[in-house]
Amino acid sequence: MNREHEINHRDTETQRQELAPEFNRVSGQIVEAAFAVHSALGPGLLESVYEVCLCHELSKQGLTVERQVTLPVVYDGLRLDAGLRLDLLVESMVVVELKAVETLLPVHLAQLLTYLKLSRHRLGLLINFNVPAIKDGIKRVVL
Repeated sequence: MNREHEINHRDTETQRQELAPEFNRVSGQIVEAAFAVHSALGPGLLESVYEVCLCHELSKQGLTVERQVTLPVVYDGLRLDAGLRLDLLVESMVVVELKAVETLLPVHLAQLLTYLKLSRHRLGLLINFNVPAIKDGIKRVVL
């Protein structure tokens, strides 16, 4: 590792702060809602079906949910609409990226990390509904 990268990495570590308890409460509710949806529907449906049902479940819990939130890219000093969309933004604090795929790939995690960085949110959940047990399809990411 070169020295410049070491310094930048250390700078990132020192900037990290613990998440407020509110983040854990909301992410816990999202996970509970994902369990409820998966228990009712099982694997094998389209991502869009899980998205609608998860939104309904989260709304029943009294959470504010935004679907398909436009995420602009700032490049060369310009805000550009590059077609990026957050699947869900819950309580304006947790980014949720939904999948219904056979296997989560590294690119899916990279996508969530990029969305977190671009949106300046710190907590994200990657949820793959196409699994026999939903606990195996949930990844939590904190920046």
